Amino acid sequence: MNDPATECVETLSAAETIDFGRALAKRLSAGDCVALIGDLGAGKTVLARGIAKGLGLEDERLVSSPTYVLVHEYDAPVTIYHIDLYRMGAPDEELSDLGLDEMLAGGVVLIEWADRVRNMLPADRWEIRIELTGPEKRRVTLRRVR
Repeated sequence: MNDPATECVETLSAAETIDFGRALAKRLSAGDCVALIGDLGAGKTVLARGIAKGLGLEDERLVSSPTYVLVHEYDAPVTIYHIDLYRMGAPDEELSDLGLDEMLAGGVVLIEWADRVRNMLPADRWEIRIELTGPEKRRVTLRRVR
């Protein structure tokens, strides 16, 4: 890839995807938005689990897809807000109602299915596209958008 702000890695297992998330977390701080993009089952929640662990969440097993509750809040040294837009009927309106700005003011926000609200995301954000390349393999493309 020619864009210096883009990184691409291949993970060979869920454990490697979690490890990638842990490493990425070292680059995050309160106010960061992470847009997670990928097909159903691509590994967005697995990657979120790794990021949460890297941000200091003691038990990453607490991280699950917030599909039915829309947002999970995890108590870590930096508060983590985990949003899932998959089931939202009007994601633009519903994301606005969730208080994204307030979440960003005090924590790191992870948004699954972020491509559904790209126009509402902060201009300065991390975008991560996860693609299935095999039964356990994933191509993870990380891009810093400013």
